Amino acid sequence: MSHDLPDATSFGSARETVSPHETHRLGGRAARLLVGGEVVLLWGPLGAGKTLFTQGLCAELGVKAEVTSPTFTIANRYEGRLIVHHLDFYRLDDGDDLHDVGIDAILDEVESGSAVLLAEWPAPLLPWLSSRLELMVTHGDGADSRLWRLRGVPDLPPRWLPLLTGGDD
Repeated sequence: MSHDLPDATSFGSARETVSPHETHRLGGRAARLLVGGEVVLLWGPLGAGKTLFTQGLCAELGVKAEVTSPTFTIANRYEGRLIVHHLDFYRLDDGDDLHDVGIDAILDEVESGSAVLLAEWPAPLLPWLSSRLELMVTHGDGADSRLWRLRGVPDLPPRWLPLLTGGDD
């Protein structure tokens, strides 16, 4: 499977995080915007901070379980204020069937408003979605620097605008 990233110019302006702590906090800020029913796609190279962002998001939602990358399990489920489905399609091939990972039930739960879905390496999921939030993270100039970009498909909900433009918590 190809792991190409979207064109950064198709996203809005970038917000830099300069430490793992700041990336974790950005996930927490995103969690405070969630109402249930959101699909958040996480684009970025290996080691960019997608799982760290998800850990911050889950912590803010009150998840008590250890949040780990689902690279080998493909899907992790966490319970907090909202149910979080954390998926990682890195190891899937183009011909793999998402029905095998239970995508129907996951999307039903998300659409009910009781859950959210975060997906790393999300290209296989695109045909299943009509609307979504997309975050792209790339390495910045410093060792721990990351540039985060956000877009909505078809549109970015207005409440999400402050995620990358607002001040620190």
